[in-house]
Amino acid sequence: MDALKQNKVIRLKGSLISKAYNEIIHIEDQDDEFHINSFETDPRNRNEVMQYIEAFIGMENLSDTVSLK
Repeated sequence: MDALKQNKVIRLKGSLISKAYNEIIHIEDQDDEFHINSFETDPRNRNEVMQYIEAFIGMENLSDTVSLK
């Protein structure tokens, strides 16, 4: 991942925290290429959070970098 995409992913994580969707993002390295970022949110916010992340991915052209599971 290039520096620009890294910056965008960091902005996404920061915005999730600043919007109070979660308190912390857990980062786990799957291997040298893949890094898993996970977090928990209030179930009442789940749809809103998913829509926010999907919109961010689209606006920032991160569909080849970020995915939701």
